[in-house]
Parts: sequence; C-alpha cells; structure tokens
Amino acid sequence: MRGTYLRGTHLHCSAWWLLRLGSLGIGVASLLVCAALGPIRAVGSETPADRPNIVLCMADDQGWGDVGYNGHPVLKTPNLDLMAREGLRLDRFYAAAPVCSPTRGSVLTGRHPNRFGCFSWGHTLRPDEVTVAEILKRAGYATGHFGKWHLGSVRKDGRLSPGAMGFERWLSTPNFYDLDPLMSDQGTVVRKHGDSSIIAAEAAAEFIRDAVADGRPFLAVVWFGSPHSPHRALEEDRNLYSDQPEAVRDFLGEITALDRAVGLLRQTLRDCNVRENTLFWYTSDNGAIPQGSTGGLRGRKGTLWDGGLRVPCVIEWPRIIDRPRVSDFPCGTVDILPTVADVAGVPLPHRILDGISLRTLLENRLADSRREKPLGFWVYPVAGIVTPSESILTDLLAEQTGQKPASPPPEDESLPAKRYPDDIEPGHAAWLDWPYKLHRIPNKNGGVDWELYDVQKDPAETANLADEEPDRVRSMAQALEAWQRSVLRSLNGEQERENPQP
Repeated sequence: MRGTYLRGTHLHCSAWWLLRLGSLGIGVASLLVCAALGPIRAVGSETPADRPNIVLCMADDQGWGDVGYNGHPVLKTPNLDLMAREGLRLDRFYAAAPVCSPTRGSVLTGRHPNRFGCFSWGHTLRPDEVTVAEILKRAGYATGHFGKWHLGSVRKDGRLSPGAMGFERWLSTPNFYDLDPLMSDQGTVVRKHGDSSIIAAEAAAEFIRDAVADGRPFLAVVWFGSPHSPHRALEEDRNLYSDQPEAVRDFLGEITALDRAVGLLRQTLRDCNVRENTLFWYTSDNGAIPQGSTGGLRGRKGTLWDGGLRVPCVIEWPRIIDRPRVSDFPCGTVDILPTVADVAGVPLPHRILDGISLRTLLENRLADSRREKPLGFWVYPVAGIVTPSESILTDLLAEQTGQKPASPPPEDESLPAKRYPDDIEPGHAAWLDWPYKLHRIPNKNGGVDWELYDVQKDPAETANLADEEPDRVRSMAQALEAWQRSVLRSLNGEQERENPQP
C-alpha cells in the first residue's frame, strides 16, 4: 500500500497496538506504554525512561537550495517547510564530505570518514568503528536502519551490514534505490512496491510503533535514496510539475515524495504520543547535483566549495525546541553522534571524534557563536567504487532462491591493506574556522595554493583574502595540516586516545 501524509491515511498507534496485542496475546496493560513515558523531566536526567527518542533522516543529493523554505521557486516541500517554521533551522550545516558514503559514515561515527578509509562513494566503514547505533543499543535503545546503507554489505553474513554495526532491525539497500526496489530485510532480499521514500518511512513507522509498544526509547535512521539519479517519480508527483521542463519533473517529484515521507514519520510520532520527546534531525548527504539548486553557493556535489558541502538541516524536539529558531552556528554531520550521545546520557566511544555536542545549541544556551573545534574537510584522491543496488540484490536473491550457488562472505578489512604516508596530504582540503574557510589546493607544479574566504560575508566564496591576510592563512594552514596528520594516524590504525582533541 502506498503511504502518504498529506493525502493518505494511517493506522493510529493505539489502534495498531490493539491488533498487535491481539495477535501476540499481550495483556491490555501494554496499551498504556505511551502514557507511561510521561511526564517528561529535564534533559540530562539519568532515568532511562526519560531519554529522548532519535530519528535521523538523510536525503541523497538534496542541495542547499532544493527545499521550499530556502527559496526554491517551484519545489513543493510543505512538511520540511513546516519543520523549518516550527523547529530549529540550521543554516550553516555541513556534510562531512561532498559525496554520499563518507558523509553517512560520519553520521554513524562522529568522525571524518578519511579516518576509517571511507574516501569516496562505495567505500565502507571498518568493523572496529563504533557507531551511534551500537552505543544506544547498549543503553537499551531499539535501533533500526531503513533505506540506503552504502557503507558495506547488506547480507546476513556481512561484517559491515547494518545488523553487524548495531541495528537490531533493518530494511536496507547497498546504494540508492528507486520505485519498486529490491531491498534487504535483515539479509533476506524482498521486492517492495511504491515510492522508495515512502517505503523506508513506512518501515521506520512500524519499527517506531513496535518500540513504543515495548516501552523502549528508539533510534530510527531513515536514509532516503532520493533525489539521486536516475530520477523516477510517481505520476502523481510528476504531475505537480507539469509546467516545468521534462528533464527536471521526476527530480522535483522525488523530493516532494521524500517530503511526504517526512510527514508520515512526523505523524507517526504524534499518533504514538512521543513527538514531544523525540529529536527529529533532517539533512542531506552532500550538495546539489546538476538538476538541483545550490542556492547561489559555489560548486556542487563532489567539491569542497560550500555548494558541495552546505546542506539543508532542520531539527525538531518540541520538549526542548519549544519555539521556532534559526541559527548560523557552524556545524555538521560529524556533530550528530556527539549530540545524540550527550542528550541520551550515554558515554562517547573511546575514539578521536571530529564532532562536538550541539546540546547547548538545541537548548538555546549557546553563549558564543565561535565553534570550539573547527570543521575539517578533505577529499583524499581515491576513486569511488560502483555498488549498483538492483544488480547486487538480484544476484543475492538468485543465491537465496537456489538459482545461483552461494558466494563467500564479503571480505571487509579492519585495517587498511597498505600504510598511507603520514607526511603527505594529497587532494583538496579545507578548514572552516568560522567565519573563515581556508582551502588547501594542490597545484600542477607539485605545490599548494591557498585560498581564504570569509564565508559569512562572502557565502559564494568569490573574494580570495589569502594575500590580504597572510598571518591568518599561516595559522589556519598549520591547524589544518595538524588535523590531516591526526586523520592519517587514525587511517593507519594507530592507537587512539579516549576522546582527545585532534
């Protein structure tokens, strides 16, 4: 059944419980689970029942300008627009990398992806990385992943499957997915029908209802496959843009369907009476593709200019964010794990983290607009790895149905197969020490060019200040290169101290 928010219907949480209890033979007392979650006390309470629920949503290739609330002239995103009006809108939010897999790895680990060798699309986590799902699962959270994985195998025997990395429940794909996709239901390949974003949202909604019925806080990671190409929208969504060029109608329609999936999730939280104490975090994995909009920023997906890194981001948590706010505080996907750990009251992994907790920002207690730890970006020049979901899952389905012999488990490396030189920093890197952003760009002569921008005054990065501010360039360059050496030590598997500053 195709689920919708603005035009569809939903099974109310309490009605769903009655059906579930009848089938499982559970007593009527279980119907009081939602009510038992309140009253809610202040953030930081050590009582597990007070810990917030977490929903982490991520689009695939949605640029800064690809949303109605950022001024897109035709795009219809009513649910995201409503979140921006009612919650916290982060207008200086950065993906850790300008492509998908690395950024998704940063969400799960709080670390720059080069630390664990996830250099580009199709690269993976390492089995020894500690994920937000693992730390919350240990604290009693129900954990679920729904949609695009792109960080390893989605086989049952994969050491880097969602299940192996901390997710109890998962319905996932190796990469982006489209209409009527094949998906891995905890390792078993199944064919789903309908719009891909709605499929992921409906699976997450079922997981949320289960967790609430069981009286457990939950982490639901919902990673959409839209609006990644190729673009294939439902006819009803394409028709909303009949006055637009044929080349973009499916692209725009996919984003509108994605927005509807966000509405479905928000409605599920209301139906289950858990919206007040649920931190709902929405963003994208990188900047705009050619069909999309950067909102006037320089560059696009694949580049370290703001058009490739700066992405839409809105957060709702009515218990804490009780009035609409807009913030220019610089933050990014590396901050998600530290923030979630902080508000959930669970310890951080014993690893070097590149992110910081945004708890004071969420609580509107941020005393200083200066970020204590600058944001580093680095495109290490390693090619991406092709991982086509449909063909990968078609082959796996053939194995599972006996049409092909079983293949051996995927080989996932805990440490790199080679040692990376720790005195060479190849590739374009950037250092955001607000409001200045320094670019370190290797040139054809074997040297390095430095470009410095005040991205607060010059968001399009057009006026290079490097010649005017040599002292600032020198100090920022030293900080950037020190961070790069720290990243290389992590990459080479050297022992890391407990939560130190890089």
